[in-house]
This record gives sequence, structure tokens and C-alpha cells, in this order.
Amino acid sequence: MKIGIIGTGNVGGTLGTGWARKGHEVMFGARDLADTKLQRLLTQSDAKMSTVQDAAAFGDVVVIAVPWPATEEAIRNAGKLSGKILLDCTNPITTWPRIETGNKISGGEQVGQWAGGAAVVKIFNTTGYANMANPKYGSELVTMFYAADDPSAKVTASQLAADLGFDPVDAGPLANSTFLEMIASFWGVLAFEQKLGLEIAFRLLRR
Repeated sequence: MKIGIIGTGNVGGTLGTGWARKGHEVMFGARDLADTKLQRLLTQSDAKMSTVQDAAAFGDVVVIAVPWPATEEAIRNAGKLSGKILLDCTNPITTWPRIETGNKISGGEQVGQWAGGAAVVKIFNTTGYANMANPKYGSELVTMFYAADDPSAKVTASQLAADLGFDPVDAGPLANSTFLEMIASFWGVLAFEQKLGLEIAFRLLRR
């Protein structure tokens, strides 16, 4: 599968290199192609690099993994996203890990408005990048919740999560991004404010 990654930080970098190692075609999109962080990513896999717009055009699936204040601009710079599957890994947080309150809609729905015509899936936002690199705790797999309105986009997102080793769980329509963003905020509270560290994760148990 062709995947364009917008955002070369911890989340985007970990996801992109992980998928490249699994045989997917990955292109990172960045504003500064000489960035040493991006160069390091390219040494870790067979991923390619180009501009944000090129990466978005390349991918059948486009991943947005930038800080929330940069999200609207990153989507605008990506160009035409109509017909693409857009994996939204962002959270409407400006002061980590506290989620913004008073929003009329979820961050996922806001991304859907900014990226008109794309099939948006809220996913990879509820845990830290260390769990994206290794989502296995003993015999247990970290749960990866996802929310979207498009059934076929959900199938693709679920498979990409499973490819990385997660246990994917359908959390319903895109409007339910609100709950996934709350989970992300709570994970951050535990990891940083309660000082439990990055090696923690949530697991949905079934009987």
C-alpha cells in the first residue's frame, strides 16, 4: 500500500518506518528536506522523502501526524485530498496533556471539515510513540481504537494497525473521536503528570 506521512516527529516517524519495514511504500512529506531528523528516518527503512504535497499525492492513505496548532495548515499544504483515506493521529491539545475544552465538535470532525472529500479515520492518537514501535506487552497487544464514517476506510485503517502489531477496535463513527481524544489526554496525564512513563498502554478486555 502507498502511504504518505505528513509529520516526521515521533509519531509520524515511528508509524512510517514501521510500515516500510512491513513492505508498504512510504513517503515522508516535510517542509525542510534537509532536516537531520528526516534524514535519520530514511536510514531506518526504505521510505522516501519529498514535499508535503508530493507525499499526499503519492499515498492512497495519507497520515496527518503533526501538533494540533499546525494541523489546518498541514492539511492545506497537502493539496487535494478528495478520495484519499486520511488517518488523523492528532489531538486538539495545545498544552499537553490537557485536551481543549469547549469545542463544538471533535478534533477528528474538524479535520474532516478541513480535508473535505477525504475519508477521515481517527486512529493512532490514544497512545505514545513507544507503543507504536512495540505494541506488545508480554502476550497482550495494545488496543488501538479507531473511529470513522466510511466502512472501507475503517477496514484499511484496521489492517494498518494490525500490521504494526496492535489489536484494532472499531469505536464507531467519526463523531466518537471525542472519546478517543479524551483517552489520549488521560494517557498523557498518567504518563507525564502521574510519572508512570511512556511504557504504559490501554487494553480492552473481552470475556
